[in-house]
Amino acid sequence: MTERVVKPVGRGFLFLDSHPAGCARVVRDMAAEVDARPAERRTALVIGSSSGYGLATTIAALARFGVDGIGICFEKAATARRTATAGWYRTAETAALAAELGRSWTFVNADAFADTTKDEVLDLVSEKLGKLDHLIYSVAAPRRTDPRNGETYQSVLKAIGAPHTTKSLAFDDGTPVLQEVGIEVATDDEIAQTVKVMGGEDWARWITALQDRDLLGPAFNTVALTYIGSELTGPLYRQGSIGAAKADLEQTALKLAADGVAAMTSVNGAAVTQASSAIPGIGLYVSLLHKVTGLQTPVQQSIALWEQLTGEASPDLDDEGRIRLDRWELNDDVQNAVRAQWQSATHGNIAEVADAAWFLAEVRRLYGFDVPAVDYDAETEVDVEWPA
Repeated sequence: MTERVVKPVGRGFLFLDSHPAGCARVVRDMAAEVDARPAERRTALVIGSSSGYGLATTIAALARFGVDGIGICFEKAATARRTATAGWYRTAETAALAAELGRSWTFVNADAFADTTKDEVLDLVSEKLGKLDHLIYSVAAPRRTDPRNGETYQSVLKAIGAPHTTKSLAFDDGTPVLQEVGIEVATDDEIAQTVKVMGGEDWARWITALQDRDLLGPAFNTVALTYIGSELTGPLYRQGSIGAAKADLEQTALKLAADGVAAMTSVNGAAVTQASSAIPGIGLYVSLLHKVTGLQTPVQQSIALWEQLTGEASPDLDDEGRIRLDRWELNDDVQNAVRAQWQSATHGNIAEVADAAWFLAEVRRLYGFDVPAVDYDAETEVDVEWPA
């Protein structure tokens, strides 16, 4: 057992340590957004369960919708020099929450792309859940090794067709700074590799593996989480290399549906996540969006998603068959207001036109810092065990 005082150390939006008590409190705060109620038991597999929308989907499932399940994530334990990752601590607290609520959840810490992980998880599905009612695919990864040929692919954040320059938010000792960031053009190979990592191939392989073991329930459905966003971020995101991967994810849903699987993509609204905070322009955009209209939280959106997956509400689909949880964000009045703020933002007024301080606090919360009611001067246990 190792207790120590944990302070935020890092560069930009990346922190080297996470605060265990802060991360645990974040999970409890998310659970407090959910109105618990009796529900018919359902089963789910959440791939990418420790952060962002995957975490929110897991918490909404177990706290409101009577879901027993398995979560997969890829986190690091504490070492002599560093704390565990934030996702490690959040998973431990999510498992404790599930036990308190009488739900059965098993969390697997492994590479979701690996066939060995698929074998392990499918054995757990058979043993603990029987059949699956739902599969949520929420994976954001920098690389993927294809187990069939051993080749490793790298994802990139680059433009397609022509270079792009975007406004971006940074911080200098806590002071918001407006920057101009240049985005390089991705090569054809970089685009293809990004699709290999972030596209739908691995999602489809999970479905096939479950079908081969006859583990899909009669009313099974599956959804992959995605994002479209504003035209302000489009050249880097939706029209960039990541956008090519998202388009592949959506095509995979259509192919699965054509093969008789109830598969869709869910277009979530903007949120502050560890993945999104690394993308140039997203921090500024989300700060402006919050200033203009506020945000629907990932838990609120996840509750709406589960209502549609469980049949409590009719699916809110667009013309391409995608569930739309982002209509509040892409409302014309909201986007016009955000665009006006984006265009007016300068080095001198950035603290006024954007909720920059809020955004920085939200990024710090991702690592367990700036969480109310946590004593950051007290020692905290960093050697937290992975839930059995």
